Amino acid sequence: MIPLNLIHGIAQMCTKIDKAHAAAFAALFGLARRAALTLMLIATAQVNAMGKHGDTLPSWATGETRERIISFVERTTNPAAPEFVPIAERIAVFDNDGTLWAEKPVYFQLLFAVDSANEQLKANPSLAEQSPWRELTQGGLSALAAQGEEALLPLVTATHGNQTEQEFAAAVQHWLDTARHPTRDRAYTQMIYQPMLELLEYLREHDYQVWIVSGGGQSFMRVWTESVYGIPPERVIGSVIGVQYTNDGAPALLRGDSFTHINDKGGKPVGILHNIGRRPIIAVGNSDGDFEMLEWTTRGHGARLGILIHHTDAKREWAYDRDSHVGRLDKALDKAAAMEWLRVDMQRDWRQVFSTVDE
Repeated sequence: MIPLNLIHGIAQMCTKIDKAHAAAFAALFGLARRAALTLMLIATAQVNAMGKHGDTLPSWATGETRERIISFVERTTNPAAPEFVPIAERIAVFDNDGTLWAEKPVYFQLLFAVDSANEQLKANPSLAEQSPWRELTQGGLSALAAQGEEALLPLVTATHGNQTEQEFAAAVQHWLDTARHPTRDRAYTQMIYQPMLELLEYLREHDYQVWIVSGGGQSFMRVWTESVYGIPPERVIGSVIGVQYTNDGAPALLRGDSFTHINDKGGKPVGILHNIGRRPIIAVGNSDGDFEMLEWTTRGHGARLGILIHHTDAKREWAYDRDSHVGRLDKALDKAAAMEWLRVDMQRDWRQVFSTVDE
């Protein structure tokens, strides 16, 4: 802004010169005043814009990705907006592995299964002669993983079943309290994505229901999602092992040894139907296993937002997509643009990755 003393100086000079030059100085003064006013208005607008969104999603880099999320939420929660969505219909669903927390080197629940199997072997060494403990002792997790999901399911059911829900929950909590990530040497609950925690809270502040819809075990996640994400167990949908009510002196829920629902790929919209009963308007995932959930969500009527987390940051996290054995992102990546899904480039769009800063 032009200083007042300079403006007064110009005015005084105009009184001491001839009338012909006075008109020129007056015009110059008018231009200077209008330029100063324009600059002041631009600066004010910039400050107002920063104040409006400056504290929103602070770990997200300023840019189109962040603004598109904020714009969608504002349009769907403003009663005067044409895309306004009633509170009861504001439902957002999130995958867990690779979307809310990391999934490398393998899904964390699988690492829990391996640690549990090793504890079972310590208590009963004869299990080493039986499957799946035999395969684990002979080739390790990498050998099992190389055989695909079919080879891993027996390990999961052997370590997750034939116990009460209470016993299983205690085992999960103990593991989370004591186990460390194999390459980052930190608790698994410190492998949470800070930008996603902010997004969850931002949606809750705008009266969105936030749900987890994951291929992971439902009972496994329900132990800790409320303390870590603020998402209560009744809003967690996952793969389900059969459970039976028993009473051998005390009532209990006994876990079986087989899955009754695999909440992955096409199973995700089915899980949403059975547990929520409404089609979400926001869906967030990171892999081909989330394709059907994103497709089901975004093909509905009205305002819709599909978000695809793309792991592109090899320095702060991991970079992977089409060739990864976990969180494979191929089909969904190819179709994201045509489906108008928002692709979040982790390296570009996130200022910070993990909730515990060590990057």
